[in-house]
Amino acid sequence: MSREKFVSTTLSRKRFQEILHLFHESTEKLGDDRNKIKIVTYDNQKLVVKSFKTPNFINAIVYRFFRKSKAARSYYNAQYLKKNHIGTPAAVAFLESLSFIGLDKSYYVSAYAAHDFTFRALIGDDSLENKEDILIQFASFMYKMHEAGVYFLDNSPGNTLISKKGNKYEFSLVDLNRMKFYDIPYGERLKNFERLAPYKWMYDIMGKEYASLSGRDEKETIDVMWRYTHKFQEAFYRKKRFKKRWKKILGK
Repeated sequence: MSREKFVSTTLSRKRFQEILHLFHESTEKLGDDRNKIKIVTYDNQKLVVKSFKTPNFINAIVYRFFRKSKAARSYYNAQYLKKNHIGTPAAVAFLESLSFIGLDKSYYVSAYAAHDFTFRALIGDDSLENKEDILIQFASFMYKMHEAGVYFLDNSPGNTLISKKGNKYEFSLVDLNRMKFYDIPYGERLKNFERLAPYKWMYDIMGKEYASLSGRDEKETIDVMWRYTHKFQEAFYRKKRFKKRWKKILGK
């Protein structure tokens, strides 16, 4: 026996099913290793549909009885961000397919956010102009997010979309299912930058602006940011080397 949980403030279940049909037919994919993400056009509106990977047995039970699914968290987290005027594509709907045992499939639908590039371009695109201005404005965006009590656990280079609007830049967060909401201590705020970039000069710029907005010491802010980042980078590459050695041992 199975049932579905469907939540939306703008769509009927029938219209959502029509969107899912378009999703299964679509070949316009967005990159993601674990989940399927596609762009569809419905009623002349571009939408992003994310199909989450079917959870393992334990997680299926957890998401069914004890914790919101990734689709549900994406939906409600997007609503929280919008309520606090923090950029993110508008949440449209989510659906969970539930069995007697636990969660089976789940989908999240949001509006498509047009953008010029992602934060990753600041790292790898040498032709991108005004990087210093972008980093200053991004630090201000992060400060606003933290002041709203949002700690973005997946704050990585591909999860911030950036659009140029005159001399200003607008930032929009995606991949929202892993967030915490609380009064964030200053040190933890600085740790939230650790996944973003491998270069010290970028933290010099972001740290200076964040310290100014926070009324904190500039040098200490930059040093703490960079210390967290350096530690994260060491752990990241250590893990990659470990996986590479095991693949070699296993002959893969």
